Amino acid sequence: MRILFVSIVSCLLVASSPALSARCGNGPGGFDAWKQAFIANSSGYGLKQRVVRNALQNVSYDRKVVRLDRNQKSFKLSFEQFYGKRVNNAMIRRARKLGKTYARIFRGIERKYGVPAPILLAIWGLETNFGSFSGNMSVLRSLATLAYDCRRSKFFTNELVNALKIVQRRDMTPAEMKGAWAGEIGQTQFLASSYMKYAVDYDRNGRRDLIRSIPDVLASTANYLQKNGWRRGQGWGPGTANYNVLKKWNKASVYVQTISVMASRIAQ
Repeated sequence: MRILFVSIVSCLLVASSPALSARCGNGPGGFDAWKQAFIANSSGYGLKQRVVRNALQNVSYDRKVVRLDRNQKSFKLSFEQFYGKRVNNAMIRRARKLGKTYARIFRGIERKYGVPAPILLAIWGLETNFGSFSGNMSVLRSLATLAYDCRRSKFFTNELVNALKIVQRRDMTPAEMKGAWAGEIGQTQFLASSYMKYAVDYDRNGRRDLIRSIPDVLASTANYLQKNGWRRGQGWGPGTANYNVLKKWNKASVYVQTISVMASRIAQ
């Protein structure tokens, strides 16, 4: 969700990256040549060529991803329309129930990161309906398609590199990396670059797992907010410092307002 308001980048900017021969395109025709050039130059990104080749060998261009990238409408709604479409009383009740179910984890996270349960529950609910559906599309296929596509090639090349670093670090296999159409990963929809910066192994099992581990999901989300300036013990309504932190989670004003209002309702 956090990629939707990134400015359009021309394909000429890709020339500053290590993959000098990897030219972007506006259709499937040049994708295979782009992929082979990316693999050949992968060491320039700090990646092992063997890892990249194995991860991308069966990855093909995805027309659906490009179509979805060109057709984003939900953030053009008013707050009332967006909130009414995304939040209902059943979600609020479920959030409160989950807050009780995982009360010990939420308390521990708030002690460590300063972020209260209602905010985390609101984000969790809005992003994937509390993990009910975090996406079933291949993250690597989506990111490779968008990295090749000229509209935001530089931005998504960076995301593809970070996704491959997750594989290289053995947090997830390519097959396990399923997510939303723009490559968001896990129950609170981290982009790969955010995963690399903020994902934590809160359950201490040796992996940062934002797909299956609820403790890792919630703690990583709190870590993201803390690292971006969340102020312990303060409110999160419009005009507060914490509201501005929520804007870093998502640049869409209707989304930020929805997190804020939903969290306040959960806290009642």
